[in-house]
Amino acid sequence: MKLAILFGGSSFEHEISIVSAITMKKVLKKSTLTYIFVSADRKFYLIDTEKINSKLFSSGEYKKSKELTLKQGGFNIDGMFGSKSVEFDVALNLIHGRDGEDGKISSMMAFFNIPFISPRMEASALSYNKLYTKFLAESLGVKTVAYEYLSKSDERKITMDYPVIIKPVRLGSSIGVSIVKEASELDYALDVAFEFDTEVIVEPFIQGVKEYNQAGCFTSQWELSIIEEPNKEEFLDFEKKYMDFSRDSQVMAADIDQALALKIQNSFKQIYNTLFAGSIIRCDFFVVDGEVLLNEINPIPGSMANYLFSDFEGMVERLCRTLPKEQPISVDYKYIHSIQSAKGKA
Repeated sequence: MKLAILFGGSSFEHEISIVSAITMKKVLKKSTLTYIFVSADRKFYLIDTEKINSKLFSSGEYKKSKELTLKQGGFNIDGMFGSKSVEFDVALNLIHGRDGEDGKISSMMAFFNIPFISPRMEASALSYNKLYTKFLAESLGVKTVAYEYLSKSDERKITMDYPVIIKPVRLGSSIGVSIVKEASELDYALDVAFEFDTEVIVEPFIQGVKEYNQAGCFTSQWELSIIEEPNKEEFLDFEKKYMDFSRDSQVMAADIDQALALKIQNSFKQIYNTLFAGSIIRCDFFVVDGEVLLNEINPIPGSMANYLFSDFEGMVERLCRTLPKEQPISVDYKYIHSIQSAKGKA
């Protein structure tokens, strides 16, 4: 299998994407990997797989790599004597945050007819925005954590009891997230969040809540990961999640009974099917008084949540063989020809 790893992007999560991409080299050992880096100014570079490391990007050395252009069917290296295509079978979108998770990359790949693993445009739009995620889950009968919504121009008032957690609507990796324990802390937390987004979600902060992560995809059958109970402190901040994204060894399954496991798996399937076809996603759930509540959808999880699967590479290969395809449309201009004929024009 020849995989192109697409990473970087114009995103607050740009560096996390680099960490995830480097981790794939340790995980996808049987595959031939091609690394395509998207710089912060949205240029494409072909990165030497043997030389990839974090310093290559922090130092700016990547700019010495070959710059790529996009054409129908794939990426190309343009030279004095013509254009040479970059060979791969499927692209894996590993751009976290804006560009990768908001639908831009998916739309681009579909437009240029490049096979790719990633949520499609509609799924990206709904999962990238935490408010829209709430609407999606509620429409599917999946319960979510209670919330209030505030935009930057709104009056800074909330009705729910403290403590609460403030989250930018369009960001992951705990960027801009704060726990607010009393009213006097609200203004500062909103200032922090509004540095990254113009809208926020406010949710109750539930001390000691049980949290479980479920990842998976649908190939010709459901391929679900183990259910993980992450080791939680008060909450995982950016730095802890940054380190977490480099995980490449499988973790232990949560010690839960079969009934709860089925509830979590069924909620995951309801969210995934069929909107997220062609992607590997992770859903994070809270369990409160035996009730499963969706916390967040991770449309492009850190390191693709490889550490939750016993056969991650095999699953990626199977997914590559069952990617959704756009319906071909034949344009024959019959309508225009009929109008021209009716007007007596050739």
